[in-house]
Amino acid sequence: MDNEKKYDIDIVVRTAYLSEQSDEETGRHVFAYTITISNTGSIASQLISRHWIITSGDGDVHEVRGLGVVGEQPLLKPGDSFEYTSGTAISSFAGSMKGSYQMVAEDGVHFSVEIPEFVLSVPRVLH
Repeated sequence: MDNEKKYDIDIVVRTAYLSEQSDEETGRHVFAYTITISNTGSIASQLISRHWIITSGDGDVHEVRGLGVVGEQPLLKPGDSFEYTSGTAISSFAGSMKGSYQMVAEDGVHFSVEIPEFVLSVPRVLH
């Protein structure tokens, strides 16, 4: 069987600006992001850790590494999904995030899942 289909994880991201937690005067712009992780492969896989690269529009780059997501290391059987919401703050009106999840499959194979870059933007800043 094709390993690419065996170890196949789909990532969908939604973002929201949290104006009530932001402070434009001090340059703190807070965003929530909701991520749905779906196992579209043919083998159960567990999310072990995450790596984020958060870039603000003024060029500030912050990296985050840690175990699991929101305190969990979900095991996703084929067809299962896991959704969580977390947040971040950046110093500019717009920025981006990208990263990866480190997974281990039921057969012991370790693999990485890319989280495609997504935009963080205060409403009405980007067209």
